[in-house]
Amino acid sequence: MATASAGLLVHRVGPDGVEVLLVHPGGPLWARKDAGAWSIPKGEYVEGDDAETTARREFEEELGLTVPEGTLHPLGEIRQAGGKRVTAFAIEADVDVSVINSNAFEMEWPPRSGNRQEFPEVDRAEWFALDEARVRINTGQVPFLDRLAASE
Repeated sequence: MATASAGLLVHRVGPDGVEVLLVHPGGPLWARKDAGAWSIPKGEYVEGDDAETTARREFEEELGLTVPEGTLHPLGEIRQAGGKRVTAFAIEADVDVSVINSNAFEMEWPPRSGNRQEFPEVDRAEWFALDEARVRINTGQVPFLDRLAASE
């Protein structure tokens, strides 16, 4: 059964037009990956949970920031290549990415070493113009950018 995630696509108007906030996954498996590795801040939920509540919780956990004030606008659901279903909500806000403080996860590293290390779930967040965001974001999430652009 495919997992389900929900997240927030935070956007603002910058000097060159619409910019979106994307996060880069932390940990050694993602350290050298860039194009296609970024994502909206999101996390998994189980059937019966509320997608909007999950999106808000995951934003706070992954960025260590309070969800900005404002109205959330549904962007629908997509299915990523691995089968994960992702529901997104757009919100216009300006967030200071220099102060993020992500929650952490633990994994065995290096593999088969028996050593467990802790890593941030998100190692950085950045603002990207839509064209650049299309290169950086997981390709399965590009439709969210298109839906946001169509609503502007």
